[in-house]
Amino acid sequence: MFYKFISLKRRILFSLIFALLLLAARTSAQIWLPDYKPQELSEDDKLPVILKHLPNWKEKMTETKLAGSVKDIEIALGARREISGLELTFGAEAAIASYPAGTLLLIEFPTPQSSLAADQAIKSALNDSTSSVYRRIGNYNAIVFDTSDRAQAEKLLDQIKYEKSVQWLGEDPYLSKKLEKYLMNSSKDMLVSTVLVIAFGLGSAILAGIIGGIFFFRLREAKRAHMVTFSDAGGLTRLNLDGLSEPLAEKSE
Repeated sequence: MFYKFISLKRRILFSLIFALLLLAARTSAQIWLPDYKPQELSEDDKLPVILKHLPNWKEKMTETKLAGSVKDIEIALGARREISGLELTFGAEAAIASYPAGTLLLIEFPTPQSSLAADQAIKSALNDSTSSVYRRIGNYNAIVFDTSDRAQAEKLLDQIKYEKSVQWLGEDPYLSKKLEKYLMNSSKDMLVSTVLVIAFGLGSAILAGIIGGIFFFRLREAKRAHMVTFSDAGGLTRLNLDGLSEPLAEKSE
């Protein structure tokens, strides 16, 4: 009975340890985000699109915070004069992550007009601030707070790329220009490929001719070395009036 009790305790202990390890693995694999529903998710892995546009997003995904209002941003960053005049309209969202260069606030607006309005508000609130670096990238408005090295902050902003795919509801007005550009690029590639193929074929033919000529010449030289006399008849039957043909082998009766 005592051994059964010890075995039961061990099984319970092992089950608890396994459950704790499983919970820790799931927690480490989750992305920590506030109670906020992202505006746009990636079709591949269902992650927020704005998250994947952050520099080194895979390393920062567990500590990134998403926000859908200025109030949420102030909860994460505190009161900041740079964002005091902002209004996150419907469809706008922000991502906040910390880097060695400073704390990055990346705001995406649904339209260029709203991004331009935010751009003017942020620039008027900066007032030549030395601790913040700002840049507008497409529909993104990015600010690096609490930076002590503007060069590093600029490099951090250089890593942000605004990428959006535009789909036209009707006929694409730029279709003819796209086709023209495609034909120009494809024609250039085809011309280069044709020249390379011709040059390769010509070089291969010359090389094969040289190798074949050398081989044939060596073969003829080897045959001539065993000849008693030489004739230019090329192996044809001729009258040996000048004594230049090979003597015929006598047939044994």
